[in-house]
Amino acid sequence: MSKGMYVPKESQPKQGGGAAKGRDGEKGGKRKIVAQNKKARHDYAIVDTYEAGLVLTGTEVKSLREGRTSLTDGFVQIDRGEAWLHNAHIPEYHQGSWTNHSARRKRKLLLHREEIDKLESKAQETGHTIVPLALYFKDGRAKAEIALARGKKEYDKRQTLREKQDRRESDRAIAAAKRKQRGV
Repeated sequence: MSKGMYVPKESQPKQGGGAAKGRDGEKGGKRKIVAQNKKARHDYAIVDTYEAGLVLTGTEVKSLREGRTSLTDGFVQIDRGEAWLHNAHIPEYHQGSWTNHSARRKRKLLLHREEIDKLESKAQETGHTIVPLALYFKDGRAKAEIALARGKKEYDKRQTLREKQDRRESDRAIAAAKRKQRGV
């Protein structure tokens, strides 16, 4: 292109350095999952999910990158207008020194004010709680997927397992019928 020549914006080359755009035009990027709380999906019916940033120290980030963390006993609590992640186990960084963190300290979650207010009002309803579902890195930043959840009764858990098993069996039967039809 020569200098001073008009070129429509659509045909101009894209500038680098921006984050990859995901669907719906949001900032996207790859998610590198560090830990998942599968027990939460079994014990709770998920009502709504949120993505929250985490305030971490340097050794916590290094320990997270090693992938040795657990969310099994974790829960989120709203205290004085701030969201806090409790009981998430991020082990001490083995190469850390006196700057190491405690493994089960409470960690601040970064959410928008409207999200915090909505979570706080919903969590005060009977039977609702806020649980962490996953910890992951997105565009190099540590994020937590948290969910507003309602506790399941024992028969609900059995029903969910039964539905999952029925779905798996029907998928197997369909796959077997397709294989038989192809003559394999």
